[in-house]
Amino acid sequence: MRDTVLFLAHVPTEALNRGFLPAAQSMGLKVILLTDQAATHHHYFSQPDLPAYPEQILQCDVFNPLSVLDLLSELPAPVGVFSNSDHLQTVTALAAAYLNLPGKDWQTCYRAKNKAAMRQYLKALDDGACWFRAVNDQTSLGKVIDDVPFPCIAKPREGVASLNVRRLDNAAQLQSFCDQFWQEQPGQPLLLEEFLSGPVHTLETIGDGNSLIALGGFEVRLSEPPHFVELEASWVPYQPDSPHLQEMFRQVRRFGVGLGACHSEFVITDNGPRLIEINYRTVGDGREFLLDRMTNHGLFHAILQAHVGNPLELSPPTQAAQIRYLSASTSGRVRRSAPERREPCGDGIAEFEPLRKVGDDLRLTHSNKDYLGVLRLFSSDPSRVKDTLAEWTTDLEAEWEIG
Repeated sequence: MRDTVLFLAHVPTEALNRGFLPAAQSMGLKVILLTDQAATHHHYFSQPDLPAYPEQILQCDVFNPLSVLDLLSELPAPVGVFSNSDHLQTVTALAAAYLNLPGKDWQTCYRAKNKAAMRQYLKALDDGACWFRAVNDQTSLGKVIDDVPFPCIAKPREGVASLNVRRLDNAAQLQSFCDQFWQEQPGQPLLLEEFLSGPVHTLETIGDGNSLIALGGFEVRLSEPPHFVELEASWVPYQPDSPHLQEMFRQVRRFGVGLGACHSEFVITDNGPRLIEINYRTVGDGREFLLDRMTNHGLFHAILQAHVGNPLELSPPTQAAQIRYLSASTSGRVRRSAPERREPCGDGIAEFEPLRKVGDDLRLTHSNKDYLGVLRLFSSDPSRVKDTLAEWTTDLEAEWEIG
């Protein structure tokens, strides 16, 4: 079993199945997949010609650490425990600690996922704290609504994918948004935060438990308020003297980020970088595959190496790179779609991955669930990336029809 790694997962994801699973296979590791959705994963892996397959798929309540530990007691000791799910980082960290394997600090994982806990911790550190309150019903909202600084941001305390994240400019908008949210999700906590003005930058880090390196980051273009859909991201290969890098790096280290991959988001305010949130896993929405290609298919491999106790062997990518998301602007059925496309871009690659197909029904959510496809490009020649991005975008947008 010492050649086996345990993966914890909820639903099937491209990053796990087409990124980390093949990386584990290339390392000579067998994967046992623990999931609360075993039937769904069995169905996915019934497809032929996938890049890799798990050795076993075991049903388990992966959201319950006791259930995971009980199942682990029935298995021989693995060499590592890993998850790329936002929701399962804390459980995975606890399982790794129980088995005396490399793992993240479970308290850091919990604070990263629970946005209210993150804000409370930053407040205790006196490190970039902003006004915030957690509310879960009209009574708790009524107690704080007079203190809310407008404009404010409302978002689910443990949300993902920009779902139900909204800028609100006054008390009436806040009241209306909360009413609708709690009608759909009664009792679910919302986090209210002061609105931070400025461009959004990310910091992508990877660590092996001893060292932590900054791979670089993305400068992100968002949709117009009140929603916060990521439309485009430009790769920034940070240098030691890059503006704001050291301050962003200091903040994530002080928060407790260490082992494995971490995707942190900042607003660059007039007073410097302010932390929006920490996603203690690799960057998503197709950007993880862009970075993997830019590092000669080294990203997923390096992250898994860290989780089985090996030192980092990954150089930060320095090429120019861009990612653009084609998004639906209306609900409806996909009548025409663009095909998958991949061509050289100078010494790099340009590729388009469709995320929807003809016949799919779309309901606009103002989140990354609205993406029709993702365009990824990189090259050592920035002008080639810029020109190809413009050309492909024009072509691809003309190929989609929603009606």
